[in-house]
Amino acid sequence: MSRDVPGPGAPSPGGPSPGGRDGPLVEPWRHRVVGARVARLATVTRAGRPHVVPCCFIVVPGRSGDVAYSAVDGKPKSSPALKRLENVAATPWASLLVDHYVEDWSALWWVRLDGPARVVADPAEAEAARSGLRAKYPQYGSVALPGPVLAVEIGRWRHWP
Repeated sequence: MSRDVPGPGAPSPGGPSPGGRDGPLVEPWRHRVVGARVARLATVTRAGRPHVVPCCFIVVPGRSGDVAYSAVDGKPKSSPALKRLENVAATPWASLLVDHYVEDWSALWWVRLDGPARVVADPAEAEAARSGLRAKYPQYGSVALPGPVLAVEIGRWRHWP
């Protein structure tokens, strides 16, 4: 059974969520998420269809809770008009799924971070996110981060087990 946990300021329809924990991402889940190397970013198209892509990311404390950032990097893309950017402009909500899979199923886990999403407009915030991504991923020393930065304000998180 998974646990559904609202983040700071997230409404909790019908009372407390299962597990009864409100607030920021807590240990050991925070450590697992922050240390993960890849996540899956899920957005929703104008037509209401899901769109999921793998991404590099960071999670940092924000003014009103944790924020997950990813950026459009210089690796080859199928199109310069990325669907995730279009989706966030049309439907400003996203999920970031971080998971751990090994053949020993007793060690499996996942954490899903949900919240309002936006393309970062503030140049200082975007550069701080790019700097954090460069610090986490040495590959960005040779792969540029020329594109927009996406932010997901983590309003709710869910984990398993």
